[in-house]
Amino acid sequence: MTRSSSATRAKPQSIEAIEKIALELFRERGFEETPVEDIAAAAGISRRTFFRYFGSKSDILFGNSDLLLRDLEEWLVSAPDDQPMFDVIADATMRFNRVHTDGAVAHRERMELILHTPALRANAALRNAEWLAVVARYAARRMNTRADDLGPQLAGHVALGAANAAYEQWLRDESSDLGALVHRAFTMVQDLPNLGTP
Repeated sequence: MTRSSSATRAKPQSIEAIEKIALELFRERGFEETPVEDIAAAAGISRRTFFRYFGSKSDILFGNSDLLLRDLEEWLVSAPDDQPMFDVIADATMRFNRVHTDGAVAHRERMELILHTPALRANAALRNAEWLAVVARYAARRMNTRADDLGPQLAGHVALGAANAAYEQWLRDESSDLGALVHRAFTMVQDLPNLGTP
């Protein structure tokens, strides 16, 4: 898509529409090569208006993560205690990282940028820490202990590692199913002591 065709796009009515336009530009030019001014122009908004929607260019890729985290915490609070803890966290992972409304292709592009763009690592680390804290609070309730104790913290870190491993595998194999990979990764976590045993 050329710069001129970008300028003819309709003015977006939602934050999701601006995200979609930004992702198109990132795909065409690269994340670091796309300034905020170009995103705003393509979206039919001013630079000032852009910063009413997003704190920075990096924030575009993380959507409405604050709202998603609140929804995730509420869902985990209501999750039944008769399921294995990591099964519940696997389901929670898919709820939080649900495929973008534009479909699996757009979600794959988003995750490729988040996981493999050096300029996004600091922002991604902050979002991961927020997600881990939610998971640790859930694990603490299941373990009947404090969220900052070793057990819940370990559960949060293991969950984050399992989720990231599943995403990396999904990005390497376009024919794979993300949900199946996430649940397989969390099943493997629970069977780690037996992996590699003859």
